[in-house]
Amino acid sequence: MNIFVTGGCGYKGSVLVPKLLAQGHTVQVLDTMWFGNFMQPHQRLTVTQGDVRNIEDIDLAGVDAVIHLSSVANDPCGDLDPKLTWEISALATMQLADKAVRQGVKQFIYASSGSVYGVKEEDQVTEDLELKPISEYNKTKMVSERVLLSYSDKMVVQIVRPATVCGYSPRMRLDVSVNMLTMQALTNGKITVFGGAQVRPNIHIDDIASVYLHLVEHPEITGIFNAGFENISILDIANRVAKHVATEIVVTESNDPRSYRVNSDKLLATGFKPSKTVENAIEEIIAKYKSGQLKDEERFHNLRWMQSTVLAGN
Repeated sequence: MNIFVTGGCGYKGSVLVPKLLAQGHTVQVLDTMWFGNFMQPHQRLTVTQGDVRNIEDIDLAGVDAVIHLSSVANDPCGDLDPKLTWEISALATMQLADKAVRQGVKQFIYASSGSVYGVKEEDQVTEDLELKPISEYNKTKMVSERVLLSYSDKMVVQIVRPATVCGYSPRMRLDVSVNMLTMQALTNGKITVFGGAQVRPNIHIDDIASVYLHLVEHPEITGIFNAGFENISILDIANRVAKHVATEIVVTESNDPRSYRVNSDKLLATGFKPSKTVENAIEEIIAKYKSGQLKDEERFHNLRWMQSTVLAGN
């Protein structure tokens, strides 16, 4: 298949694209490269630096499937410049979907977010619960979902609501819970936990990449799917890190009591099986750090990097 991946140089894309190539697909990547390009050259890979908002520059002729990963990722970054967030994460999604239909694309896979549910008291947060997004990031994801579903009579639409992704990627992120706490232990010998009782759903980066592969291979599976397999507390994550790295855990008060849980039974019912865990992610990050392949770089922290580069003149 000829697959067009927006945001393909990002945290998830840098793991997903090599997997797509390994499966024999031809891949076109479009990315702003705000955080760099860690993609290895490949004869079936084309990487273009560009902005998904410039829809007239995007040619989807001959493309079989779109995997739309592009967005201003996470709540703090989304709130930095709401106008930018809406343009990239919502308006561009609508334009891309419209162009995909007009140019004969048969399949559109969208990376939404498990955070669209907002704060839920239910132990089992399933896909049919009401969405109550809190941040600009969550709101753009919800709106984009609704827009894409309106095209489901014209192409296959598959929407994934991932949990917090963890684990090593060449384009690393050190501002997500498991990765951040592991790096704190490695570099400081101390983990600071705010509150600790808050529960977060997690998914290993290899597994979220495999979810997208699973959907590419099964166009008959349509609709919305949660993707998260370990609902564990922040303190539990810290304790798991401490099993592998000698570290002090300091618990302080938090004004953020929010807990998120997701139930992914609907995805599992399609035949998907996760293969890795939070524990695996911690072990892999430690190994990459100790081998010198991973360092605590500024560009691996989205908020700080966007403030100092992309939005420096704002």
